Amino acid sequence: MALSVGAGYAYRRRLESEGIITWACQSGNHTRGVGWARTASTRPNVPVIFGVGGLVLLGIAVLNAAQGINPWAIITCALSGVWFLACAACYLHTTRAGKFVVWAEIIQGLQLRGAERVLDLGCGRGAVLLAVAQRLPHGQAIGIDLWKTTDQSGNSMAMTRRNAVREGVATRVTLATAGMRALPFADGAFDVVVSSLAIHNIPGAAERARAVEEAARVLKPGGRLVITDIRAAEQYRDELRQVGMGAVTMRPLGWRFWYGGPWMAAQLVTATKPSSRAHAKGR
Repeated sequence: MALSVGAGYAYRRRLESEGIITWACQSGNHTRGVGWARTASTRPNVPVIFGVGGLVLLGIAVLNAAQGINPWAIITCALSGVWFLACAACYLHTTRAGKFVVWAEIIQGLQLRGAERVLDLGCGRGAVLLAVAQRLPHGQAIGIDLWKTTDQSGNSMAMTRRNAVREGVATRVTLATAGMRALPFADGAFDVVVSSLAIHNIPGAAERARAVEEAARVLKPGGRLVITDIRAAEQYRDELRQVGMGAVTMRPLGWRFWYGGPWMAAQLVTATKPSSRAHAKGR
């Protein structure tokens, strides 16, 4: 796992050097890659629990070995401890490096021209929102959230606004308090809608479906929707097809987006809103 974490950081640095991701901000005469760090910690108690649990189990294994207890008990404790530590390392890698690399690739794939209006559903402290804003010199990135710290540690509009200032994109970013199930925007208001690990926080399949329908509603014809989430991805895919979205796809995002292991793996769901002409032709 340590090799995987190191490989993730090295890959992020390579993308930075190639200009694919730019999380740096100026501090005096030095450039520090800290933008990703300010938005990275998602529920930091999770890796702490895994890490402490792993160390305790390894400690028990050592004590059992010193006392000559049943070797199978020693092996079980040792393997369990290693497993817990591996989960902690995997979670930390995803929150500190992996998800940023993946989202950088996703944003790169959108091939933004720079003048789009982009909406981020459940933007939190701005990890995705600010990365998008950096690619919109003549556009606007709008982030909405209910700013609940139960969903993300340190989540607040003030924190996200400060992050936007530090990243030099404050003039391109607009923040609002709003729920995803009733977006305060007109039909066809956005070129792109993105959401990262947010929609699953809405309780109930019917309510999550409303959020997906709202995302489709506010897209312009030809607009694109990008969702990453660890649960309910199949529901999003099916709902998007039901509301008439085109080119609906779903795929796993791989080990760089595992929150502790493959049992908490993120999926990517994408779709495109048909143009008025294409929709009329389909009828």
